[in-house]
Amino acid sequence: MGITAVWGVTAAEQRREYPCDLLMPAPAGRLLRGVDAAAPADVVYRWLCQFRVAPYSYDWIDNRGRRSPRVPLPWCWELEVGQTFSRIFTLDSFVPDRHLTVRMAPGVGTRMFGDVAVTYAVITTAPAHTRLVAVLRVAPPSSRVHALRGWLLAWGDLVMMRKQLRTFASLAEAEHRSSTDRISPRPA
Repeated sequence: MGITAVWGVTAAEQRREYPCDLLMPAPAGRLLRGVDAAAPADVVYRWLCQFRVAPYSYDWIDNRGRRSPRVPLPWCWELEVGQTFSRIFTLDSFVPDRHLTVRMAPGVGTRMFGDVAVTYAVITTAPAHTRLVAVLRVAPPSSRVHALRGWLLAWGDLVMMRKQLRTFASLAEAEHRSSTDRISPRPA
């Protein structure tokens, strides 16, 4: 998978073990993506939970042209293992404010992409500063067609997840700034 395997993550984040690593151990492929967010982990995590209803990447491609919600939907924060996320994933595990792990649901998604497990890790790096790291585990190819599918998935995911993670970070930052502005008095 080459250059598409790692984007925006540190060496320490690459070495770390994530819940999806336990779902699909080696020789499954591993793709890592990460962004910084100038917001606390709980705010970033709440936006990440919105993945239940929409993909938050390029909506015209992967959300049938509908805009992913730009306002918090509190019911999204009520997680239970087995829930559907963005129509093609099932929630496998979660720890509030720390991670959520989804797996491709059987059906169209697995026919297109194969078996895929993804952990979204929310890592506090400083007060009101968080890293959002996504780790994908993909089934090893069993044929040339599956190898090509994996190569295409890696490139497509790099583009789509980069946008998704940046969108989650941006929305969390905006919410955090808004709440800080309401609390802090403005200078006269």
